Amino acid sequence: MTPVSDTRKDLSPAVRVGHDAVSAVRLSQELTADIDAWAEAHQITRADAIRQLLEIGLRAAAPATAPHETIPDPHAIDAIERIAVAQVDRMLDPDLPADERERRIRRLIEGPPEFSRERIDLPKPIK
Repeated sequence: MTPVSDTRKDLSPAVRVGHDAVSAVRLSQELTADIDAWAEAHQITRADAIRQLLEIGLRAAAPATAPHETIPDPHAIDAIERIAVAQVDRMLDPDLPADERERRIRRLIEGPPEFSRERIDLPKPIK
């Protein structure tokens, strides 16, 4: 009898030690035809084609770093805000009074006050 792995983390059948796992997947006829065409072009079997295509896909889909893991450059943030203010300023009616223009710009840049609790970049109000 061949020894089996005792390090399974799921409910799949045990894999014989020293052997690759065999997995069954359901594929549409169109996808199967595409895989078979790819396999034929590379002169390999369907099973090898599926394995190679999965490896290619997994390498191509390397996880990106989450935005919160990077520390933004304060100078870049200031530059982005200046550009946004300038763009909004160009879009506003030039006949508006200065205080109304400032209020509208501030509201667009900072967001409406009813959403202030949802913003992650602002301190939470003390209850």
